[in-house]
Amino acid sequence: MFISFFLELKKARLPVSLREYLTLIEAMDRELAAYSVDDFYYLSRACLVKDESNLDKFDRVFGEVFKGLETPEGEVVEIPAEWLKKLGEKLLSEEEKQLIAALGGFDKLMETLAKRLAEQKGRHQGGAKWIGTAGTSPFGAWGYNPEGVRIGQSESRHRRAVKVWDRREFRNLDADVDLGTRNIKVALRRLRKFAREGAPTELDLATTIHATAKRGWLDLHMVPERHNAVKVLLFLDVGGSMEPHVKICAELFSAARAEFKHLEYFYFHNCVYEKLWRDNRRRWDDTTPTWDVLHTYPHDYKAIFVGDASMSPYELTEPGGSVEHWNDESGLIWLDRVLTVYGKACWLNPTRPDWWEHTASTKLIRRAFGGRMFPLTLDGLDQAMRSLVR
Repeated sequence: MFISFFLELKKARLPVSLREYLTLIEAMDRELAAYSVDDFYYLSRACLVKDESNLDKFDRVFGEVFKGLETPEGEVVEIPAEWLKKLGEKLLSEEEKQLIAALGGFDKLMETLAKRLAEQKGRHQGGAKWIGTAGTSPFGAWGYNPEGVRIGQSESRHRRAVKVWDRREFRNLDADVDLGTRNIKVALRRLRKFAREGAPTELDLATTIHATAKRGWLDLHMVPERHNAVKVLLFLDVGGSMEPHVKICAELFSAARAEFKHLEYFYFHNCVYEKLWRDNRRRWDDTTPTWDVLHTYPHDYKAIFVGDASMSPYELTEPGGSVEHWNDESGLIWLDRVLTVYGKACWLNPTRPDWWEHTASTKLIRRAFGGRMFPLTLDGLDQAMRSLVR
C-alpha cells in the first residue's frame, strides 16, 4: 500500500524523492503514527511535502489511495463538534422557505443586526429573531433566511448571505495542473500578436545562410525570440460559490500561464473592490490597492475576469455591501473604473448561460461589461478571445 502511495504521488507530479519515502517508512517502523489515520496523514505530509502549493495535490492522492481507511475499533474516539452541529441544522421544504420573509433591504438588515447585538445576552438555537443556529432568523448559522448575515458557519448552504462575519481562507489556483484537454490552449491562441523583443538569443537561419554565402565564411546572425506580445490582466474570483468550479478555473489558469508571456493575475472575492491580492494564504495581510493596479498596468492590457457573478446585488450597488468587509464604494463603481482603463475586457462565467437571467447580480455585471460575458466553455472561450481582438 505504501509503495502504491509513493507511485501515485509521483504520478501526480509531486516532487517526492526515494529518500523522503524511506524516511516515512523509518518513522512508521518506530510507530510514530501508531494506528491513527490522522497521525499517519500528518506524518506522511511532513515527510513528503516540501512546498505548501503541493498540499492540495497531496490531499487528493491521499484520499484516493487510502479511501475507506478507518481507525480500528476499541479506541475511544471523540465525536467531532461539526457532526454535532449538523444535528441542529434547519432543513426546510420549498413551501416552508417561501413563507419566510426577508427584512427588506440592506440598511434595514444592518440596523436590525446592531439592535440584536445590543439586546441579546446568550446563545440561542431555533427561532426567527435572535442571532443563533438552526432557525429562520436572518442572523446566525445552519438555518435558512432569504437574506441575512452568516455568522459562525464554515461554508455556504443556500447562498443567501448578504454578509459573512467570519475570516475565510482560500487556496491559490494550481498553475501546474494537467489540462483535461489542450483545446483550452487552442482557444486562448486566438488572442495572439507575435513580436520579437529583447536580447537576440535565437539563430536567424535564413539571414545566416545568406550572409555566409555572400562573405565566404560563417557569419552568424541572431534575433530576439518570437513570442506572444499580447498583455493580459487576469482577475480570478475565489472561494464561496466558486468552490465547485475550482478544477476548470485551475485548468484555465494553467493554460494562460503557459500561453501568455505578459500575464499578470490577481484574486478577488465576488466583486472587485479597493483591494486585490496575489496569494490567498496572505490575502488579509498582503494586498494590492486596486488604484495601484490601474496605474501600474497601461490601457493596452486585455482584462479577463473569471467568476460566477453570483452574489447579493447589494455587493454591486451599495456602499458597505461587500459580503466580507465594509467597502466605502459599491462594486459597480470599481468595475466601471477598471473597464474605463481597460477597454478590451470580458467576463468568463463557469455557470450555465440559462441560469444567468435568474440571478440579479449576473445581469448587473453582464450589463456593466456591455454584454461581454461568456460561458467558461471551449466555444465561450473562443467567442471571448474574438471579442478582445476586435
